Amino acid sequence: MHFVDAKGILTGSGGYYGMNIYRGCTHGCIYCDSRSKCYQFTHPFEDIEVKQNAPELLEKALKSKRKKCMIGTGAMSDPYMHCEENLRLTRRCLEIILENDFGVAIQTKSDRILRDIDLLSKINSSAKCVVQMTLTTYDDDLCRILEPNVCNTKRRIEVLEEMHKKGIPTIAWLTPILPFINDTEDNITAILNECVRVGVKGIIDFGMGLTLREGDREYYYAALDKHFPGMKERYIKRYGNAYELQIRMQKNLWDYSRESVRTMESCQLRMNVSDLCRNCRTNIRR
Repeated sequence: MHFVDAKGILTGSGGYYGMNIYRGCTHGCIYCDSRSKCYQFTHPFEDIEVKQNAPELLEKALKSKRKKCMIGTGAMSDPYMHCEENLRLTRRCLEIILENDFGVAIQTKSDRILRDIDLLSKINSSAKCVVQMTLTTYDDDLCRILEPNVCNTKRRIEVLEEMHKKGIPTIAWLTPILPFINDTEDNITAILNECVRVGVKGIIDFGMGLTLREGDREYYYAALDKHFPGMKERYIKRYGNAYELQIRMQKNLWDYSRESVRTMESCQLRMNVSDLCRNCRTNIRR
């Protein structure tokens, strides 16, 4: 990793702001869109850029806001990757969010978030906290291939359960669903059943498929060659150079997911995050 002094930390406007404390990631997920060249990384993706002045920038930014709102993190870079173990910049930023009575929406794949469950619970009591966990593959062996350097899906479900016990609302990101790999009813069923059991409040799905762009595509195809011989050629034949790769049974799995979600009390299934974020903004208690 390497350290930089960032010029700013918050992006967005109105009722929702996002921040990335780190750039890059060490989780090694083979499908990661953040590897795409459009994000203009000037360093290797696994050489984590650490915004060492993030807490100071965040404190200054929050004090200048007239209205309280949600602060999101984790969209581009997981706030609980390996370096957070020692740096604890995410924890310090959560402390600042709590001190200034803002809400937080935090997205991760890592069980390291449990170290901060005390802060997240306090934020949820004073304003609003939403914990979002990506769940793609219930099979442990497949999970180790697709997401090799982070805890498996079963452990992430345990995290969601612990958050639920603390009264912290949770959301599952059921994405990406990879064509010919994890796009099965058995996989979706297993994940949704667990979401029902641990009381998630919403499920986000970006169309039951995968997106590939320059940079991301090459990394993904190299992983296919390594772990799924012949799969790359199957992708190229079916999708060519497309950006959006829809799965074979997209409508069937979407309809099935929608029916399953109806069994969850107060749960929503969405194709995107905007409506769920709007609810969070509306319900922030001031």
